[in-house]
Amino acid sequence: MLAAVDAVSSLESYELLRPGFGLVAGSCGGHPGCSPDALLKWRSGCQLTAAPSQARLSTSTSTSCVRGLYQASLWIRDVRDQLGLEVGWRFFSLEEINRQADKKHPWEREWSYGWSMMRIGALLRRIEPILVDRWYFAAGTALHVDGRKPHRRAVAEELLAGLGLDPALVGQAIDDPSTSEEVRADHDRVTSLGGWGVPTLVFSGDRALFGPVLIEPPSGAAAVRLWQLMTGWLEFPNLYEVQRPKSQQDLAAIAATFRPYLESRDWITIQKETP
Repeated sequence: MLAAVDAVSSLESYELLRPGFGLVAGSCGGHPGCSPDALLKWRSGCQLTAAPSQARLSTSTSTSCVRGLYQASLWIRDVRDQLGLEVGWRFFSLEEINRQADKKHPWEREWSYGWSMMRIGALLRRIEPILVDRWYFAAGTALHVDGRKPHRRAVAEELLAGLGLDPALVGQAIDDPSTSEEVRADHDRVTSLGGWGVPTLVFSGDRALFGPVLIEPPSGAAAVRLWQLMTGWLEFPNLYEVQRPKSQQDLAAIAATFRPYLESRDWITIQKETP
């Protein structure tokens, strides 16, 4: 019997994929639920690991950069609260995955939208793990619901103040090279498994699933049911992809859900083909 993991039945779940293994590092992105090594990574900012009644979540930090990841994070929190999971957040960077060859790596910039947000999260995680959960929720809500720009330094400082934390933590995180190393270690863990985006669930034995991709996260009993469906896929190691065809109505609903993000981003969104 599978239990929930550490770290997102709905008609708005559109895509589930099994990442291929042995891929070159550089194509990948929380809450799984079944064994001590289970981990969940979300396409741009997080990941997590967990055991039957204990789970750890990891999130890549496009934390605030990917709407699907934000929705998945709401789902996994609901599952966590119902099943008593312990979520531990990790990081993954779409900035690095989608980097053009002639551009700098995100860790080479003084301030990089997603990478710097994750570095702040890394520092908060050291202070107290619950703080990175609160940071991720605040930043994601600011971008995807309120239409703010949490990836800008001044707004990041305001968000920390709103959490009752010292805004100077932003500068401390950026001035400490080890926060970048910590983010990169989490990111490399995902890509080493063939991951390319978020949300990605990684279970014991390095079994990985990409998804669920949602525009409206289920709650209550439906949230747990979706978790059971996700973990049930592990019984079929040769099942690689399930996808819901999108009607014009579906596309309109997706566009409406993503509107705050699209209007608040300061970057060009790049979508690569699934490996």
